[in-house]
Amino acid sequence: MTSLPQSAGTLLVRTDFSDQEGWEALRTAVTTPNQDGFVANVHVVDDPAYRDVTSEQLAALLDPYSLLIVADTFAITAPGQPLLTMRRDGERVEQLRVVADELWSIENNISLANMDWYEFTRAADADGIFRGF
Repeated sequence: MTSLPQSAGTLLVRTDFSDQEGWEALRTAVTTPNQDGFVANVHVVDDPAYRDVTSEQLAALLDPYSLLIVADTFAITAPGQPLLTMRRDGERVEQLRVVADELWSIENNISLANMDWYEFTRAADADGIFRGF
């Protein structure tokens, strides 16, 4: 793995392949519009080439000012399916967990520059997971 795929949508990279049922539930949660019709604009990367790739390895591949979503073991197995979101701001890579049902909020607003990253990090719970405003 030397690069990430190119896509018009935000990449959602699966790195855990140990629980197919958990993955399918997470993918459904992410790609199903909420009651107001909002859904994350993601390009799902379900490729075993990314099996067990670390967040540090993925961060090294991020383009400046881009957003990446990671479906790792924690995201697939923990309550609420808290995905790892990563954003490169110049040389710095920022990370935040977000429950699957609220991924649309971060993806839509960061991708369109409607909101700033810090607004989501400040709204995260004490455990570092964003569960909505």
